Amino acid sequence: MKKKQYSTTQIVGILREAEAGGNTAETCRKHGVSPLTFYAWKAKYRGMDVSDAKRLKELEQENARLKRLLAESALDNAALKDLLGRKW
Repeated sequence: MKKKQYSTTQIVGILREAEAGGNTAETCRKHGVSPLTFYAWKAKYRGMDVSDAKRLKELEQENARLKRLLAESALDNAALKDLLGRKW
């Protein structure tokens, strides 16, 4: 089964709809989302506006990119130490 991808605006909209309507199970069924996913979204995006949620997503992507760069530089550093540490 294909996994649905929801944008941050859609997620925030679904959460707002559940807050206004009050029935979580009905909202989940309407949008085809499991309650577990709904509560994970609620934990992550609670009280955010659409702009805040988009900014959070951008920061997470930037953080992942910086972590990759750090891992690559650490790997290069270890390779250079290994190469220079050998006796010729």
